[in-house]
Amino acid sequence: MTDKKEIRKIGVLGCGLMGSGIAQVAASNGYEVVVMEINEEVLNKGLGRITKNLDRMVSKGRLSDAGKDEIMGRLSGTRQLADLAGSDMVIEAVVENLDIKQDIWRKLDQLCPSNTIFASNTSSLKISLQAEATSRGDRFVGLHFFNPVPMMKLVEVIRTDETSDETHAAAMDFSRALGKDPITCVDSTGFVVNRLLTPYLLDAVRALERGIASVEDIDKAMRLGCGHPMGPLALMDFIGLDTVLYISNIMLEEFGEPSCAPPKLLSEMVSQGKLGKKSGQGFYSY
Repeated sequence: MTDKKEIRKIGVLGCGLMGSGIAQVAASNGYEVVVMEINEEVLNKGLGRITKNLDRMVSKGRLSDAGKDEIMGRLSGTRQLADLAGSDMVIEAVVENLDIKQDIWRKLDQLCPSNTIFASNTSSLKISLQAEATSRGDRFVGLHFFNPVPMMKLVEVIRTDETSDETHAAAMDFSRALGKDPITCVDSTGFVVNRLLTPYLLDAVRALERGIASVEDIDKAMRLGCGHPMGPLALMDFIGLDTVLYISNIMLEEFGEPSCAPPKLLSEMVSQGKLGKKSGQGFYSY
């Protein structure tokens, strides 16, 4: 068993938006972190993002220069999977592709000690399907963080039928040690947030398709009428329209519910490269 005391070193797979955010938060809370990324450009960009975030905190007086140096001193990047072998917990934040995830876990299962906890940050894929690629179903759990990781308080902790009580408790304790407020959910596609959020986002697109209101007015309605901090169409731009489309297709395949079917407008926008904020054009221009 790896209890709270023994979790000292965290391995992070992937240094994109989510991976770099997880690495930053873990290093900021006293953990030694090794973040692995096969793409050197993405690795350097992710580490640079962390530096900029910490510099911003220093400029606002929320962090000292010495504090920043301590955090960066606990953080290192690598392109070698073997460098994660000494981790007490490995958190995966790579592309949402089951085959790729399983391949990585299969390799890490051979590299890491049997007591290393494996955790996936997947937003939609079942944890049990990833755990099947390893010999440690009892040491496998979902840790779904939300973007931007340093700011968002929620972590969904997903346990499979095989996840042990000890592993679940370690994941909950780790989340709290990062200053997060975790919830527990079963291993069901979309978990809690995306299971409820995705149909809502798709309905907003359908409302736009049917001419019920403009983009701006649909978003204003949900901000002012329901107290949401961001309207559904702006939120989709922030998440990435391709990501929403991908998740909706996974949920449609899993549940077969019409509410999960992607609207034609969404599919067309993605095919045209209108992915939201990251492409410069979505429901809004950036």
